[in-house]
Amino acid sequence: MIGLIAATAAGAAARDRVAAAWPDRTRVYGGPVADAVRAAFAECDRLVCFLATGAVVRLVAPLLAGKSSDPGVVCVDEAGRFAVSLLGGHGGGANDLAREVGEVLGAEPVVTTATDAVGLPGLDTLGLPVEGDVAAVSRALLDGEAVALRAEVAWPLPALPVAAEGAYTVRVTDRIVEPADGEAVLRPPTLVVGVGASKGAPVEEVLALVEDALREAGLSRASVAELATVDAKSGEPGLVEAARRLGVPLVTYPAGELARVAVPNPSDAPLAAVGTPSVAEAAALVGGGELVVPKRKSAGSPAMATCAVVRRPGRGRLAVVGLGPGARDLLTSRARDELRRASVLVGLDQYVDQIRDLLRPGTRVLESGLGAEEERARTAVAEARRGQAVALIGSGDAGVYAMASPALAEASDDIDVVGVPGVTAALAAGALLGAPLGHDHVSISLSDLHTPWEVIERRVRAAAEADLVVTFYNPRSRGRDWQLPKALAVLAGHRTPATPVGVVRNASRADESVRLTTLAALDPATVDMMTVVTVGNTATRQIAGRMVTPRGYRWQEETR
Repeated sequence: MIGLIAATAAGAAARDRVAAAWPDRTRVYGGPVADAVRAAFAECDRLVCFLATGAVVRLVAPLLAGKSSDPGVVCVDEAGRFAVSLLGGHGGGANDLAREVGEVLGAEPVVTTATDAVGLPGLDTLGLPVEGDVAAVSRALLDGEAVALRAEVAWPLPALPVAAEGAYTVRVTDRIVEPADGEAVLRPPTLVVGVGASKGAPVEEVLALVEDALREAGLSRASVAELATVDAKSGEPGLVEAARRLGVPLVTYPAGELARVAVPNPSDAPLAAVGTPSVAEAAALVGGGELVVPKRKSAGSPAMATCAVVRRPGRGRLAVVGLGPGARDLLTSRARDELRRASVLVGLDQYVDQIRDLLRPGTRVLESGLGAEEERARTAVAEARRGQAVALIGSGDAGVYAMASPALAEASDDIDVVGVPGVTAALAAGALLGAPLGHDHVSISLSDLHTPWEVIERRVRAAAEADLVVTFYNPRSRGRDWQLPKALAVLAGHRTPATPVGVVRNASRADESVRLTTLAALDPATVDMMTVVTVGNTATRQIAGRMVTPRGYRWQEETR
């Protein structure tokens, strides 16, 4: 919960805007300001104070307990110009909250934590438990000192400027280790603990079994991702409470699904009780992985619980990112986040140049020239299969004539794939032209490099007969100068010479050009591969210098 505190009418106005934007996430604290801050500090995960920073410093100073427990505090000036991350930037979530508040109020987020200032991910912001000499390693990263990465298990981390060897180390492991001086240890959630239990099994017996199994195997409790069991035990109090105390979900599977999992230690007892010869081992293995602790029983007499531990390999992550038509302000915030999250970037060289400044230090860039789309897709998928966090970039929307289709054709279910939408060339051009896509429309690429011309022509003819607005991608190049005239001729058989046509080159970029012409007047020689051509339907009109396709045909009938 986010506590909101204001002292003046101006502050309350900004406070109420945030409260209205996030009704389920916020709680407004009224009354004397000191009392409100004290109550919110005790009850909320984060605070937004619409007060001067000096006042907030004095109010929260007596309440501070420690970096790991204090809530994040954001300060907003009464004019709503700045959202300052004051306390708990990383651990308390104040940095992210300052950015979110800034979006709601139109305020400038002010983040002063060192790693954020230079574009490095804080080790305590990666979503993984971290221990050891975190401050010293972070300082070494900031100072450009050699920091080695020792990944004992693969995990898709964001880019870190690491070296093969160094006096400082970032260690990624799920084993119990004592961090050395100058070493920070990250704990990825690689371990699945399968559990079986008799009815009424005490939570203390379940927890003791799990913790003993982990400790004897040299595995860290902090790397446990979930407890897993059979559906019939989903409400067993001892298992539910054990998962709660471990801070992980209790995941359950149908008995029939567990019965199909090959296990080394099947038993007749669970088969008779719940319909599967294995609960603990099968539930841990159902998602694949290495059985590192075979089934073992609890120490009770009689034993009322069993457990097994599986190490699942870290899954690589592939984000297929649409960069939009080129303008930085049309790059979505989600795309920016994915670029910063990636440790490997794969893309066309000219697209890489557009966003190189957004990449974190240490990002490995794999770029290539035109015509290597399938090679880039294979490279991106291969890097993800190595456990990397990969961003594969393309212009516009990654799923529209771009990299998503070859990448997903190459990928299988052994990696996580995330699609990040972008503003397409058709949409960017349409916004510049007016509203040409106001009714049904279709996009057709005129490039016959991958599609036979006979297929393209059949699609153009179908669009003409269906009276659809048509946006042509890849309309004309030096080696393909006849396709556009032929496509326009097909449309001319179904539309009048006065049909509006929009021609947009380099939409949203510094040298963009926009022309509105007609089907009869369009000169194909003025069109190139950087151009999008939008041909209206029989209802499309020029109105006040804009291209408009009405949403219905009644308007067309009324003007006849």
